[in-house]
Amino acid sequence: MRDSSAEPAREPSSTYAIFSANYPPNVGGVEKYTQNLARTLAELGDRAIVVTNNVFGLAEIEQECERVDIVRLPCRNVMNGRYPLPRKNEDYGRLLKWLNEQPVDYVIVNTRFYFHSLLGIRLAESKGIKPIVIDHGSAHLTMGNRLVDVFVSAYEHAFTSIIKRHEVDYYAVSQAGVRWLNHFGIAAKGTLCNSIDAVQFKSSASARDFRKELDIGPEDFLVSFTGRFIPEKGIGPLMDAAEALAQHGDIRFALAGEGPLEQEITEKNLPNVHIVGRLSSPDVAALLLASDAFCLPTRSEGFSTSLLEAAACGTVPIVTNVGGVDELMPSNSFGIVLQQAKKEDVEESILALCKDRSLCCKMANCINRRVREEFSWQSTALKTAEACKRANGA
Repeated sequence: MRDSSAEPAREPSSTYAIFSANYPPNVGGVEKYTQNLARTLAELGDRAIVVTNNVFGLAEIEQECERVDIVRLPCRNVMNGRYPLPRKNEDYGRLLKWLNEQPVDYVIVNTRFYFHSLLGIRLAESKGIKPIVIDHGSAHLTMGNRLVDVFVSAYEHAFTSIIKRHEVDYYAVSQAGVRWLNHFGIAAKGTLCNSIDAVQFKSSASARDFRKELDIGPEDFLVSFTGRFIPEKGIGPLMDAAEALAQHGDIRFALAGEGPLEQEITEKNLPNVHIVGRLSSPDVAALLLASDAFCLPTRSEGFSTSLLEAAACGTVPIVTNVGGVDELMPSNSFGIVLQQAKKEDVEESILALCKDRSLCCKMANCINRRVREEFSWQSTALKTAEACKRANGA
C-alpha cells in the first residue's frame, strides 16, 4: 500500500483572488457565498486567496483550510463594519505588496459598490487580468430611512459609474439580479447562482431541541426567521403579522439573528415571539428542522442564503418575490411567494399553511428535492471558473 502522507501536496491548477468587503465571522449572504465559493474551488484543486477587511481585528494572513488563504486589510469600521473603508497605513501597503507577489490567474469581485471592489479591479488590471464582478442585489441599498436612502441611491449610481469605466465582465446571483444590473446600464453575462450543499447543511444540525427550549408543542405551527434584524429584511411586517396572530395559540415565531431592530422587537413583548439570538450554522439548521415555515418578507435579495438553508431543511418558505425565487420556486408547489411585504399577506399565508398541514408537507418535500438536485456549490464553482477563463480568452 502506498504511503499517501509521503506524497507532496499537489500544485493548484489556478489561483483565484476573491475580493469581498466582509467575510465570516461577519454574518451575511455575500460572506457565505464567498466562503463557499473559495472552499469549493480549493476542493476542485485550485487555490483561493480571499481578500477582505479586518473588521474584527483578526490575523492579517491566515490559512483557513487547504488551498484557501484569507488576507485581511486594515480598515475603518464605518457603519459598524457594514461599510468598511480602507485604512492605508504601513500594514496596508505591506499586505498589498504580498498580494501583488502572488501568482494570481483570475480575479473575482463580489458586489460593485465598495471601495474594496475597486481595489480588486485595480489589482486585476495591474496583473493584466480581466476581472469578473458578481452582483448580489436586486434593488437599491437601503438604510431604513427614506431621506438617507435618497443619498445612498445617488452614491450607488455614482460609484457604479466609476466601476463601469473599467473593463469588467458582470454576473449576478439570480435573474432578478441580471434585470437589476440593467437599471445601471450594465448587460450581465449571466448568472452564478448562490448555492448550498443541502445534504451536508441538513446533516450538520446541532442537537439543540428548540421546541423543547421554547416550550413549543409538537402540534404547534412554528414559523422561523433567520437573518439580520434590519428594516429591509421585512422584520416590521413579520412582527405586525405575529401580533395579529397572537390570538392563535398554536402559531409561534422564532427569530434568529441580531441587529438594530432587536430592542424594538423585545419591547413589543409578544407572547408568541421568541428571540433566540445569533446562532451558529449548526444551530440554524436545527431551528429550521424544528420549524414548519420560514418567513422572509424581505425588500431585496440577490439570492438569499437563508432561503437556500430553509429549503435544505425542508422548511416551507413564505418569501417576497426577490432574487432567487424564480430559480428556486418556479411554481406554487414550492412555497408561498408574497407579491408585497404587507402584514395582511404574511398573516394570510401563515394561516393558510397552518390550516393545511398536508399542503405544507408537500411543499416541504418539493423544495427540499429541488435544492438538492439543482443548487450545488460544485456546479456554481465550475461555472465561475469558466466565466473567469472566458473573460481572459482562455
